[in-house]
Amino acid sequence: MDEIDRVILRELRDDGRISFRDLGEAVGLSANAVAERVRRLVSAGTIRRFRAEIDPSASGARLAAFVDLRLASGTPADAFDAALRATPGVVSASLTTGNFDYTLRVAVKDESALVALIEALRAHGASETHSRIILRETVLT
Repeated sequence: MDEIDRVILRELRDDGRISFRDLGEAVGLSANAVAERVRRLVSAGTIRRFRAEIDPSASGARLAAFVDLRLASGTPADAFDAALRATPGVVSASLTTGNFDYTLRVAVKDESALVALIEALRAHGASETHSRIILRETVLT
């Protein structure tokens, strides 16, 4: 990976829908040359996927929180991951080291929906949870 690839990645991180023409202008290459570099970055696994980031509030989720949780003894992380994928309101999940096994980012309608979500997590194998409501978030990338 060279400096041009790094600039391409930075530009794509800022705007995943940037055209190859505009991306080429940003790095001093033709649209075809930059398209080939992007294809190579995808093939190499450097770029894992392209996706739309949806604002949860657009669907009525006005409360965002981080939920740290510890799994009950004997609950496999893979099984818990599968349950998380099927749990509405879970935006992202990170398996972590330290006092808790997971840190989740959740987005729900209100406080009662957060309680319901935490109860669902416990039903799927969480033995302890610690929640922190997000008051303001600054996106840095």
